Amino acid sequence: MDEKIKDHIKQKLSLLPRKPGCYLMKDNTGTIIYVGKAKILKNRVSSYFNGKKTGKTKALVSNIIDFEYIVTETEKEAFLLEINLIKKYDPKYNIIFRDDKSYPYIMLTTSPYPKLEVVRPKKNRKKKNVKLFGPYPNSYAAKNIVNMLNRIYPLQKCKHFEDKLCLYYHIGECLGYCKLKIENEKIDEMVKEITSFLNGNFDDITKKLKFEMMEASNKLNFEKAKEIKNLLDYIDKTLEKQKIDLTDNVNRDIFNYYIKDDFISVQVLHQRNGNLVERNSYIYELNEEKEDVINNFILSFYEGNNDMPKEILIPDEIDNELLENILEIKLVKPTRGPKKRLVQMAYENAKIGLNEKFDLIKNDLNRSVHANDELSKLLGINIHRIESFDNSHLFGTYTVSGMVVFVDGRPSKKDYRKYKIIGDAKDDYHLMIETVERRYSRVINDNLLKPDLILTDGGIVQIHATKEVLDNLCLDIPVYGMKKNDKHRICALVDENDNEIPIEKNSDLFHYLEKISEEVHRFAISYHKDIRSKGSLSSVLDDIPGIGEKRRKALIKEFKTINNIKDASIEELSKILPIEVAKSLKNYLQNY
Repeated sequence: MDEKIKDHIKQKLSLLPRKPGCYLMKDNTGTIIYVGKAKILKNRVSSYFNGKKTGKTKALVSNIIDFEYIVTETEKEAFLLEINLIKKYDPKYNIIFRDDKSYPYIMLTTSPYPKLEVVRPKKNRKKKNVKLFGPYPNSYAAKNIVNMLNRIYPLQKCKHFEDKLCLYYHIGECLGYCKLKIENEKIDEMVKEITSFLNGNFDDITKKLKFEMMEASNKLNFEKAKEIKNLLDYIDKTLEKQKIDLTDNVNRDIFNYYIKDDFISVQVLHQRNGNLVERNSYIYELNEEKEDVINNFILSFYEGNNDMPKEILIPDEIDNELLENILEIKLVKPTRGPKKRLVQMAYENAKIGLNEKFDLIKNDLNRSVHANDELSKLLGINIHRIESFDNSHLFGTYTVSGMVVFVDGRPSKKDYRKYKIIGDAKDDYHLMIETVERRYSRVINDNLLKPDLILTDGGIVQIHATKEVLDNLCLDIPVYGMKKNDKHRICALVDENDNEIPIEKNSDLFHYLEKISEEVHRFAISYHKDIRSKGSLSSVLDDIPGIGEKRRKALIKEFKTINNIKDASIEELSKILPIEVAKSLKNYLQNY
């Protein structure tokens, strides 16, 4: 940092107020690279420029050329403003929590016919005659429970009633609601038992099944008894990871964390209706104070569609006052007993999650960052963001392009883009023309972030096509191609004048470029396979009698690919097709 910049920052620091607010750190391009909040702006911002800094904080401070600040009335306002500013600017040194998806629930329809489904809550909260149980952070567990209950109870299985009784009726897994009149008392009894089970009372169902097993055995119906025994084993297996040593049925979430070097692992455990469902650790680079990370994580977690539980447990060292004020719920810091053990369990899981991946994450990160710095020196440019392109097609059909993005040596998957070629492009040159023009016209029109370097996964033809578009758009972005040898390994970088820069085999830079090349190729190929399989699937289904446009679309939507339909059972296909058509399709695909 030169003296002129130091004087400028020193002068701005002297003007900082002793009030709460947010601050925005900027680099030499004016880009906001970090957003923070403070109880007292003057103390917090000044701390960045006083004393010795290490790790990621040192890297952050070395890139700060200027800063802005916004004064708020309260710390709560600063907290909320910080979250919004991070979302708006996506600063490179902030931990961004993007896991704001809503978790699935189990929905029990109670009238006119009982039915179980795994749903997202948004569209189902206000439906009449339904009960929601959850959320289930592990959607696989939710589906297992629904499948299990569908095997135990003869619930409605079909989405739409057919003209005649379906296979589920004939195998005893449905009462034939479409054609037969079922007594309300029988339906009410099933609903009551299922509701009790989903509220955490597993004993009633297991006792019922054990009684039926013994009854079948006494009647020498050993086949039926064995079937029930297998079902009981399935129940134990499905529920064994969800049992918890607490007598209440309170819905609660438990947060804890573990820090090692410059990484933090955050673990969330969810207790729902007496059951514990464990989520995997979230692992991030630690660029901020741990209190800020945990506070922002918890707030972001509930800012999505996740239901607020009755109780939240946190470790003792986290300041809960601010979060309580915003979330309007009490955060408990247990000191002993089962709740304390839950908080400790979250800590142990966070620790295990980080330790299992630590060496791999750190080594990969160090090598990628080192390689990115090496590439910057080799090309004489400061590289922060790389965008790379590749094309894929099959004899000129199903033509697509893919773009992947690497930021500071790491893939930024949220920035990946797919391009389905809409022009009459028959060769690499025109494919690149269309793709690059669509990409960077959007960059200009929407004022998006420009890359510091463009890499093509091809030769001089792709480089010239890319440069032609950039020149027409008046964009000055360096373009290089990743040249490969006869073993299809990267051996050099090629510029627009066909000058080669050799890459030393097995160097960090070599592995970094290989990683980019493999990633963009994988991304383009996967997109190509996706649209190709949908296209070929559609044409295959056209040949099956009884499958019209409506059923074809339903099959594609449900199964996606031919292989998925091949693997599906007749029972699964009959959810969409009449049983005879499902059998015809299955027989046809066996020889496809």
